[in-house]
Amino acid sequence: MAGYEPLSRDELLALLAERDARIAQLEAENAELARRVARLERLISRNSGNSSMPPSGDDLPGRTPPRGKPRRGTGKRKPGKQPGAPGSHLAWSEQPGQRVEHFPQGLCVCGALLADGADLGVAGSHQQVEIPLQTALVIQHDLHEVACGCGRVHRAAAPTGSGAAGTVTYGVNLQAWCVYLIAAHAVPVHRCAELIEALTGARPSPGFVHSMIARAAAAVAEANKLIRALVILAHVVCADETPIRVGPGPRTRKRYLLVACTNLLTYYFLGDRSAKTFAAFVFPDMHGAVVVHDRYQNYDAFPGLTHQLCTAHLIRDLEDAAETYPGAHWPVQITQALQGLIHAANTARAQGLAAVPGDIAAPLTRGFRHGVIVGLGEVKRVTGRKQQPCRDLLECLRDRQDDVLRFVYDLRIPPTSNQAERDVRPAKTQQKISGRLRSEQTARHRYAIRGYISTASKHRISVLTALRNALNGDLWMPPIPDPP
Repeated sequence: MAGYEPLSRDELLALLAERDARIAQLEAENAELARRVARLERLISRNSGNSSMPPSGDDLPGRTPPRGKPRRGTGKRKPGKQPGAPGSHLAWSEQPGQRVEHFPQGLCVCGALLADGADLGVAGSHQQVEIPLQTALVIQHDLHEVACGCGRVHRAAAPTGSGAAGTVTYGVNLQAWCVYLIAAHAVPVHRCAELIEALTGARPSPGFVHSMIARAAAAVAEANKLIRALVILAHVVCADETPIRVGPGPRTRKRYLLVACTNLLTYYFLGDRSAKTFAAFVFPDMHGAVVVHDRYQNYDAFPGLTHQLCTAHLIRDLEDAAETYPGAHWPVQITQALQGLIHAANTARAQGLAAVPGDIAAPLTRGFRHGVIVGLGEVKRVTGRKQQPCRDLLECLRDRQDDVLRFVYDLRIPPTSNQAERDVRPAKTQQKISGRLRSEQTARHRYAIRGYISTASKHRISVLTALRNALNGDLWMPPIPDPP
């Protein structure tokens, strides 16, 4: 208290008031710093196990990796092929494409040549699945003319894809290989040319390889129109969107690739994450259809749609809630209820049922609702400032329960949008391999081809054959299903 004795009472009160104001200021600053630190800790704890962040970001510096999964073999599911799952093996062929006869060579112990011995027939056979070593052939097509008795001259038609007389072009098989490597396997243009040379001996220029993207996109354009129409007519569609780096500009400039798909169809659309892009996609025309998607708000802008929120995204959000509130039971309860309902839906679907039986669904849905109620009681709404973490998740689970549990009552609806995530994954693979796509138009061509070959693959059509036929003018079209 030294130094304060000479001060009057009024002066002491003024000092105390100044000190209280300073303490209040420091407490406010400390609270703000604590809030910012908590926010940063929450952001840095994001990983593929508790958010929509891709697994590729889990090993970034400072990131908290997701919690480890149980070791293989310790749970009910054993490693390897599961009982009832179709297997694959090298089956013996009754009609091999080629037979090679092998006879003993050398001398017998008696000194006689084994080549002069009597053939006693085949004692054992072995089969190998082999590919022939091929080199590109230069095939010259000579177009003959014939003169009719009436005096008219007729010339033979040139094969599809050939150029003008006297020119050299690449055949449709080599063209299909170029498109296949680029579109199906994300091989960059220059490496594609090198790979074609290694496999065939012919080396197309990078310019020719790149030009095949636009030519193939034009060849499959009609098929993509039909795919879009069939997606619009589908009863259930999975949808997703992912950022990709396309076009010139800084690294931060991104476009968004949207996908709408079923187990037999895939349709892509390149745009951004705006409502305008979503309105230009398939959603305005899908009145009455069920769309399985994440909680992104743009999907809710179309009143004609019926929604199923992706439970895989919800479970990741609940994992984040369990880490944010480690002592709370409601994230675990809701997660277990959803996982139980998903398992029940898969079991009922395998039995050919239309919905999960009521005696199985009732206790699980009750556990789901009670968990949400408990969570809302613990995570309070805050007025006038940013909400507590996970409050919006709980309100979504409360207000959109029908959109969360719709798959329980209609087994035609999948509980997750995993099909859409699988169909957008090649875009991320391509970005890792090749980086930014320089042209938006070329990117649209790529995903027009990708949608076509993905749809063909889902129909168990050889992708390379589908591309070859399309380039040859014999376009494969997805079959139109019979009306219900």
